[in-house]
Amino acid sequence: MPNNPRDIAIAEYDYPLPEERIAKFPLAERDQSKLLVYNGKEIAESQFLHLPELLPEKTMLVFNNTKVIHARLFFRKPTGSVIEIFCLEPWNEPVATAFEERQHCTWLCFIGNNKKWKDGELEHEFATKEGKFMLRASRREAKGNAWIVDFDWTGGLSFAEVIDAAGVIPLPPYLHRNAEESDKERYQTVYAHYEGSVAAPTAGLHFTDRLLEELKDKGFSTEYITLHVGAGTFKPVSTETIGEHEMHVEKVQISHSNIEDIINQLGNPIIPVGTTTVRTLESVYWFGVQLSQNPDLTNMHVHQWDPYELENLNISAEQSYRNVLDWMERHGTDHLDGDTQLLIAPGYKYHIINGLITNFHQPKSTLLLLVSALIGDSWKQCYHYALEHNFRFLSYGDSCLFLNPDNQPNG
Repeated sequence: MPNNPRDIAIAEYDYPLPEERIAKFPLAERDQSKLLVYNGKEIAESQFLHLPELLPEKTMLVFNNTKVIHARLFFRKPTGSVIEIFCLEPWNEPVATAFEERQHCTWLCFIGNNKKWKDGELEHEFATKEGKFMLRASRREAKGNAWIVDFDWTGGLSFAEVIDAAGVIPLPPYLHRNAEESDKERYQTVYAHYEGSVAAPTAGLHFTDRLLEELKDKGFSTEYITLHVGAGTFKPVSTETIGEHEMHVEKVQISHSNIEDIINQLGNPIIPVGTTTVRTLESVYWFGVQLSQNPDLTNMHVHQWDPYELENLNISAEQSYRNVLDWMERHGTDHLDGDTQLLIAPGYKYHIINGLITNFHQPKSTLLLLVSALIGDSWKQCYHYALEHNFRFLSYGDSCLFLNPDNQPNG
């Protein structure tokens, strides 16, 4: 393994994934999915509903409670051309505030069939149980491969209500199918709460209310944090080495009480549900490291190379998280809102987590790098086992429980 993760060749994280192994639809019951269990030595097959019997004692599970928005909006021009506007994130406005707007808001968007949109406004009539309304879109300027788009609408609805009624849920492109009515429910976790993602935190799709209740009854603690998943999560690494790949930016939110509870849990297993939760917990650690060097930072932004460039001065997980608590108290807030570009690759030392519940990821993806950072080259044996034993892959596929007894974060 190269000492510098920039030198990692993405070709080493490729594997053959036949199209028929990609799950195009979810199972009838969420918790009936297969579960691959790797304990650092052995690989075994189980079922997701047996998770409470497989977790280490005193485990805390951390969930991402983001909610997928109906981000795909279709506008038909008088000429018949269809323009797709894919809402990525609000422009210069907090996510929650943008969804509360009742007449106008501005978003950064991808635009499909953009060449057919010469100028002027686009209109789309949509209906709710209150009646019919009009949504209008006008394009401002390009930002990279995206555009700034202004939305205006009638009826005094919140933008959350508008996009829910007028938009379509954005399924991953590798499913190669249109969203169906059932996807509105099944491409959300049962605990989804805060709107803002354009992709589901798919490891959480296996949980049912019944299973969550059983975990609680068995004494496992739970925490809910928020990372709004961006379209960049599907972006494959197209460069030969990781050093040339630019990570996408995602919005995170974690509460004062979340951080306190995690500090109190240190020394016992902390197992995140999904890679987005991993990135949130570890990003907060690196913000705490930043604060140890510059307490006067005004906001949280974690760059993709921070773990490999910042001098962490052997700061423990507890000290780093306490730095963040102190910062929040100085700023009079009980929620930390920030963004992260954190890249977790082999060679990374985890500071908060002891394991991971996750799905099977695309070849040559940064998510596969994150898994490898936890269990090393054993990911190859795990994925080979899954392919040989008829596991279903990607967003609607089966799941993994990775435990690494050798990974002992700083308490």
